[in-house]
Amino acid sequence: MRNTMLAFTVLLSLTLASPAFAKLNVVATLPWIGSLAQEIGGNKVAVTTLVKPSQDPHFLEAKPSMILAARRADIVMYQGLDLEIGYLPIIIEQSRNPLIMPGRPGNLDCSRFVNVIEKHAVVERSMGDIHPLGNPHYNFSPVNVLRVAEGMTTVLAGLDRANAEAYRSNFKAFAARFEEKRKQWNRPDLKGKRYVAYHHYFEYLAADYGFGIAAYVEPKPGIPPSAAHIEKLVSDMRSSKPDGILVTPSYGLKEAEALSAKTGVKVIVLPQDVGAVKGSDTWFAFMDTVLAALR
Repeated sequence: MRNTMLAFTVLLSLTLASPAFAKLNVVATLPWIGSLAQEIGGNKVAVTTLVKPSQDPHFLEAKPSMILAARRADIVMYQGLDLEIGYLPIIIEQSRNPLIMPGRPGNLDCSRFVNVIEKHAVVERSMGDIHPLGNPHYNFSPVNVLRVAEGMTTVLAGLDRANAEAYRSNFKAFAARFEEKRKQWNRPDLKGKRYVAYHHYFEYLAADYGFGIAAYVEPKPGIPPSAAHIEKLVSDMRSSKPDGILVTPSYGLKEAEALSAKTGVKVIVLPQDVGAVKGSDTWFAFMDTVLAALR
């Protein structure tokens, strides 16, 4: 009897540790990617997100905890277009995890599913901190995020074939909710509105919803404004009266508030990612927050 119980315990342990029961370890760089992976993966995945919602994704360093998470990952998902170039290549290399090396199925650059805008054939330092491969802030674009969700589903189903139908079913639910939300997000119309933005965060959002970005507080991406640039901007804004100054909580808020005090144009604070402001803890809630603020 004792031998029978021992054999049963060993068999149970082996069964629970088999791929059919183990969750897929997903490492996402940014909160919105982690949120999307959880939506599509459901209870079949364990998601670790490297960057906090309050952190600016442009300025981060690789940490030992990030490398350890990558070492245990079955797949790493990232925004791409060089947004994470300052830390992700180091994390992947030092993880020594063959599953997530470039070119492997466990290395997912989400930008490959996106219609990228603002690509540059030639980039010079004088242009500021330009992303040569294109603007990386497509998490503000519902059209592109739906494409990413569908692509993510295909990749997860390929990696974890035993649960492929679960991933596809979760995507169908995501797409159905997306369609309902899109009807809400299209009301009221933002076409014709004109904003000043601190940084090139909102170009995909403007393309999806038809509003304009008349000027930038940064004279060039990543370059702080000079006194002369601010003086001209103040003059232009007083005459053109834009609908608001778009900024994120972690990037340019102080400068935008100073500009608002001089021009009377309101500051509109938009979360840069999921969880960056209260009530934006999923990608759907993030988009609810963004579009509500613009109205």
